[in-house]
Order: sequence, then C-alpha cells, then structure tokens
Amino acid sequence: MSVLRLLALRDTPLDVAEVLAAVADPSAGGVVSFSGLVRDHDGGRGVRELEYVAHPDALAALQAVAEAVAADLPVHGLAAVHRTGLLAIGDVAVVVAASAAHRGQAFEAARRLIDDLKASVPVWKRQVFDDGEQEWVGTP
Repeated sequence: MSVLRLLALRDTPLDVAEVLAAVADPSAGGVVSFSGLVRDHDGGRGVRELEYVAHPDALAALQAVAEAVAADLPVHGLAAVHRTGLLAIGDVAVVVAASAAHRGQAFEAARRLIDDLKASVPVWKRQVFDDGEQEWVGTP
C-alpha cells in the first residue's frame, strides 16, 4: 500500500473522518491530523466568507509536497485534502493527516505537510470582509 493515501482538491464539504481513515495503518502508533477552518476575522477585520481558487497544477504540486514529506520522514500514511469554491464561516478548508510508528514522527509529518502545502501549493484565497471589501491572499 502506498504511503500517499489521499490527495485531493474538492469543491464539496470535507470529511475529517475520511482523511483519518485514509491514513489508518495497523503498524501506526500515532496518527495526527490538522483541520483548517474558516474563521470570522483576519487582521482585526470581520470576515463574511472565503473563496478558494486552485491553479490547474495545484494537485500535482500537492502530490510533490506529499512525496517530499514521505521521502524525508518515516511515515506509514499521508493524506491532504483542500477545499475550493465559496466557503462560509466555520467550514473546513483543509485537512491533513499523517500516521507513523511513533507520535513524534506523526506530529512532524503532519506539521510539515500542512506547512509545505500552504507555502507551495497554488491555492489562493479571496476574503470578503463584513464591510464588503475583498482581498486576495497568497496570489503571485
């Protein structure tokens, strides 16, 4: 079974349980997940909604990120799913999970997976503030 268990960009609500199930492994002693949620504020301003837009190469970039984490760390399973489209406050925007023999390895892999995903996968965020102003975040 491949270490890369689930990698996706979706315009439908994300299921944390699906991501956790994807990394399940009988040899894993630790499973760590991270869920990023849409919050109601940013930089001291109220946020009404977010929209995520992915570049056509975003899934390939996500694959490369996950492959690099798997090559560097002793993991049993990795999964990452990012939402696209219009999201409301409280919606799950991204979920990553990692399983490994020990908790420290799982924590390190999950942290690296989310940090590298945010740094290099071309998914951009449009924030709509309470006053109607908009701002794009993470665009080139």
